[in-house]
Amino acid sequence: MSFENEHALVLFSGGQDSTVCLAWALQRFGKVETIGFDYGQRHAIELAVRPRVRERIASLDPAWAARLGEDHVLPLETLGRISETALTRETAIAMADNNLPTTFVPGRNLVFFTFAGALAYRRGAKHIVAGMCETDYSGYPDCRDDTVKAMQVALTLGMDRRFVLHTPLMWIDKAGTFALAEQIGGKKFVDLVVEETHSCYLGDRSRRHDWGYGCGQCPACQLRAAGWDKWTSVSGNRK
Repeated sequence: MSFENEHALVLFSGGQDSTVCLAWALQRFGKVETIGFDYGQRHAIELAVRPRVRERIASLDPAWAARLGEDHVLPLETLGRISETALTRETAIAMADNNLPTTFVPGRNLVFFTFAGALAYRRGAKHIVAGMCETDYSGYPDCRDDTVKAMQVALTLGMDRRFVLHTPLMWIDKAGTFALAEQIGGKKFVDLVVEETHSCYLGDRSRRHDWGYGCGQCPACQLRAAGWDKWTSVSGNRK
């Protein structure tokens, strides 16, 4: 579906998923802006790669360049201060007693959507695009489809304006995300995702793997590596 005359805001972290979502939005919407959040994350390198990813995406397609609008980075230090998690503290990445990984930041996506909605309201954007996924994720409850649908209702009611939340990755795994990247932008876009985006929870960009940079051991790296292996084994795109 195309929304050539409509305006979208993409939750853009600089990671694989949000980068594919950004390209997905640039295919569909007449104007696309991006929003990122600095909440004291341990892998703050993701904030550093964002401008380069945006620049390279714009270089792939003149139409994308024309549609890509402003970038907004909001400081949310308070979220990091109240979150005793492995993404905001130098603590071990493991399963907690509540059967959720210690990388789960309670309320993070709810806060993100609230601020994104407030910005979208001011910028005149009806559509909000995000990379949540219930198929291949770490068990985060705020990535579930039901959570996203509830947030859409809450934002629409709370601001008395119709919002539509799009999650194009919700029902596909990481292999499917690589496949979608190729479908959207071909090999050049897949190469961009591999080379420029960041997923590693430890913020490690010193080690280059076939699937990109990262420690290779944290859950985010393992998911990305497994997705790459599955996709390349099926598609024949292994380098």
